[in-house]
Amino acid sequence: MSDILAEIRLPTQELRDDIPFFTKTLGMRLDMIYPADDPQVGVFSGHGVRLRIEKDAPEPPGTLRLRMDDPDAFAGGKRELTAPNGTRIEIVEMNPPLVLPATLHSFVVRRLADQAPWIVGRAGMHYRDLIPDRLGGSIIASHIRIPDGGPVPDMVHYHTVGFQLIFCYRGWVDLVYEDQGEPFRLYAGNCVIQPPEIRHRVLYASDEIEVVEIGVPAEHVTTIDHEMTLPNGPANPDRRFQGQRFVHHKADEAEWRPFRLPGLISRDTTIAENTQNVAGVHVAKKGEGAPAWAAHDADILFAFVMDGTMTLEGEGRAPHRLQAGDAFVIPPGMKTRYADLSDDIELLEVSLPGRFETTLT
Repeated sequence: MSDILAEIRLPTQELRDDIPFFTKTLGMRLDMIYPADDPQVGVFSGHGVRLRIEKDAPEPPGTLRLRMDDPDAFAGGKRELTAPNGTRIEIVEMNPPLVLPATLHSFVVRRLADQAPWIVGRAGMHYRDLIPDRLGGSIIASHIRIPDGGPVPDMVHYHTVGFQLIFCYRGWVDLVYEDQGEPFRLYAGNCVIQPPEIRHRVLYASDEIEVVEIGVPAEHVTTIDHEMTLPNGPANPDRRFQGQRFVHHKADEAEWRPFRLPGLISRDTTIAENTQNVAGVHVAKKGEGAPAWAAHDADILFAFVMDGTMTLEGEGRAPHRLQAGDAFVIPPGMKTRYADLSDDIELLEVSLPGRFETTLT
């Protein structure tokens, strides 16, 4: 294939006014100008872009966004400029710090039977939003399924997140992660956390696979890594990614212990320990004892009914009869009770932080 050079065309009324701004203020290079006696077109390059500024071009002047490590050392520290031709210049940090929105607490019940049809998203995946209000942008919880399995058209990528969980609900999926050795199969009942910015890739999925994915915050950036190839060498399970270790929790290796609520037992995924208490994940099922009213002080407490049925009772609220596929969020301080637990009840519980207090009332 022959060489291809792309240019973005911007308008101007007087090119002579634009030349010093784009070359001196923005530090770009003037590559081409013509005609010599009355310049109408100038081509500038720099900062990963090539601009063709053309007199009386029909396009609007647009916005040029410059990302850099030290914005204060560029253009006199200004964060917004306007070029003589009208183009708006935004100067921002290359990697701004992750902002975690304050949680807007609410009591949420999301029933599969009451919900609109699944939404078809990227790569043919079907999505259900389990927390529609996102608690003010603090969290997103999605129930995702892929009806037709096979190779997944994925690329090596990473997410700028505070916490991310993939829990395999049904079926299986093949995954590979940075510094975690060879690809592996994530089976139903097992889960992984994807620490901040760990490179990974989805390889292959079974038919009718379903996963529950939790992301904090709700809106976060996904970046494609075009340089890394996975697997990238021997496993380094002790590596921390911004303080968090990768976790691959396997149900058949877990130990069941009393849960924080009477009438249930649970298996701890060790996620609280490996995220330095950023989040915790438990799977709970029916145990001994009678259900009790309780309140908690976690910032976020989310649960997904994986199997069986139960009644969620809330103080001052009508009870909710729940079954597999339903989800709920209980705000801190609200008194609730998990009643009428079926023998096959199984709950996925995700909390932020991982360790918190539960008060039985």
